[in-house]
Amino acid sequence: MTLVLGGARSGKSRHAEALIEAETGPWTYIATAQAFDDEMHERIAQHRARRGGGWRTVDAPLELGRAIAAGDGSPVLVDCLTLWLTNVVLAERDVAAERAALVEACRNAAGPLVLVSNEVGFGIVPENALARRFRDEAGRLHQELAAIADRVVLVVAGIPMQVK
Repeated sequence: MTLVLGGARSGKSRHAEALIEAETGPWTYIATAQAFDDEMHERIAQHRARRGGGWRTVDAPLELGRAIAAGDGSPVLVDCLTLWLTNVVLAERDVAAERAALVEACRNAAGPLVLVSNEVGFGIVPENALARRFRDEAGRLHQELAAIADRVVLVVAGIPMQVK
């Protein structure tokens, strides 16, 4: 399992895709985004076009642990954990329980697994309680996944740096 962290437009998704494509396909892309507006529809279309053929896409905006657990042993890329966490928080689900289920699914993944997430802890302290809660929950999620990951990579300006 590899955890790929980075800021917005850091190149983390492209790096994660290259890691998965180094494995024997077919590859599964578990998407957590929900397209509520035209801009997000466009982002999703750009990601799909960049990936090209050979990918099977599974949409899992909330049931991410279940989607990972359903894997057949083929390489899986999850993009992205912070969008999934946003969905969980806004749906008012039990974040600790959802995080535990996700960590367990990752621990037991049947094949190679690459997880992409935004590192949001480098910025200033957010001014509102929801944003602070999200930042803290993302930090907890990253720590738990990094602890069980074989490799952790931080991508900055398109440059991957191995952390673990």
